[in-house]
Amino acid sequence: MSNRIDGHGTAPATAPARITFDGVPVAGWTGETIAAALAGAGIRGFRHTRSGAMRGVFCGMGVCQDCLVSVDGVPNQRACMTELRDGAVVRSQEALPALDRAGPPADAAPRVPQRCDVLVVGGGPAGLNAAIAACEAGAEVVLLDERSSLGGQYFKQLSKAQRFAGAGAEDSQFRAGAALIAAARASGARIVTGAAVWGAFGVDEIAVEIAGRTRIFAPRRIVLATGAYERAVPFPGWTLPGVMTTGAGQTLARSWRVAPGRRVLVAGNGPLNLQLANELLRAGVAVVALAEAAPAPGPASARAVLVMALTAPDLVARGAADLLRLKRAGVPVLHGHVVVRAEGEGAVSRVTLAQVGADGRALPGTERAFEVDALCVGYGFHPSGELARALGCAQGWDAARRMLVTERDGDCRTSVPEVFVAGDGGGLGGARVAAAQGRLAGWAAAADCGFAPDARAVAETREELARHLRFQAALWRLYHAPDLSWHLAEDDTILCRCEEVPKGAVAAAAEAEGDAGAAKRATRCGMGRCQGRYCAPILATAAAAAAGVPVDEDFFFAPRAPAKPVALSAIARADLA
Repeated sequence: MSNRIDGHGTAPATAPARITFDGVPVAGWTGETIAAALAGAGIRGFRHTRSGAMRGVFCGMGVCQDCLVSVDGVPNQRACMTELRDGAVVRSQEALPALDRAGPPADAAPRVPQRCDVLVVGGGPAGLNAAIAACEAGAEVVLLDERSSLGGQYFKQLSKAQRFAGAGAEDSQFRAGAALIAAARASGARIVTGAAVWGAFGVDEIAVEIAGRTRIFAPRRIVLATGAYERAVPFPGWTLPGVMTTGAGQTLARSWRVAPGRRVLVAGNGPLNLQLANELLRAGVAVVALAEAAPAPGPASARAVLVMALTAPDLVARGAADLLRLKRAGVPVLHGHVVVRAEGEGAVSRVTLAQVGADGRALPGTERAFEVDALCVGYGFHPSGELARALGCAQGWDAARRMLVTERDGDCRTSVPEVFVAGDGGGLGGARVAAAQGRLAGWAAAADCGFAPDARAVAETREELARHLRFQAALWRLYHAPDLSWHLAEDDTILCRCEEVPKGAVAAAAEAEGDAGAAKRATRCGMGRCQGRYCAPILATAAAAAAGVPVDEDFFFAPRAPAKPVALSAIARADLA
């Protein structure tokens, strides 16, 4: 079954490419990812866990490590980040792949660390704006991004394997992202894609893997614009192939023109789910339901809606139009509902929803089942703050949003004066907040290096940021939902996706130890490839509850290098003085 989105304003732009996956021929397009080609062919399972279970695309952004495959005999390749090559032999990865046996580089002569005024990590709205602002002020800027293309999660662009067919085929989000990327490329910043920052040992010692080799950057100032990844809400069946985050579903559809499935249920909390449901509907995909965990807006929501309309009327109008489109298409929009179960043999085929109470527990007798071949689920985000924590930046617990955030001032400067954190990597605020914070951080970093930003532009951006923050505060009052991270899972539901540790074992260890680190050692929860990004916040909350104290940074695993999986050969091939 093909999941390709044919037509609907786009067309292939590159030559066909053929690979084999476990010996089966798969057709794709040059320049797209292996995950896109496999998903387009209806293949949902990519790798085997130690228990023998299959996993597929989950996060779609290189964080979860669930889509690992071997390519031409080289294991541990993230299918969502690896471009396919014509004739490549791709195999589903076994639980214990062969070791990396790469030898030393031919050009092993050491080099000095690469210096610049401002190093920006991340190529989304915050990072791109920071780079542009710092360059405008006169600073020498390097921008690093792990992906092969810029834009981040919000401004993800159509892949080079596709093109827009006809004038005006792209939407306003595509156009705004393309304009921002073009401005960054024209700014004078040195932009390096395919650059994975795996170590932050000090502001002047940032370790980056580029093309299989570690390079060290030593900037005078650093702007971390690392974005966020989606919050885990475990429920029975959430590890089945075909169950993925809303962001992964949107990346497949927007960038690669591949549908997550032909019958898709979208569920979670927040406006991204509404946006994805509409994008899939416009692409000809059957959206069987949209489940929103927050209750339906009522009279008590009037003030929040008014604030939103005054601060960002275009976003309110777009949301209202999206909601109306779904209703006209007959898509059930179920407020106060959550996914309580996903089922299927080898991949998801059935999803059960239920109403949720204020305590985050499903209400008995309210279940509704839907036949699907994909489930896109998104319950908000967690800041990607690993590098900031490694550099010693002070952290705080946002009790309202239930997340660890980096403490920063009005310029996004952290407790470490040389380090700035802009955008969702320090605390969630959306693309417009991120853009404004990026500009302020870029200007402040450049000023530290002796350059003079435009004072009027800085003042105007501060006013703009305040307006966007008011919108965000009202938005999340409207979308306020109960904490679901613990209650939807049963005792045998896997909590740690990587190590396959069930909720019951984590709960027992948290209760016995009252300490996340001890519970980690007792269960291996958080010791897998994603390095606790999905399970650590849940474990931290459980351990704090067991200890009877509020959550703080001490309940999270200590930040250690590597910040993300990196081959030992890449570390050995370090360009050091």
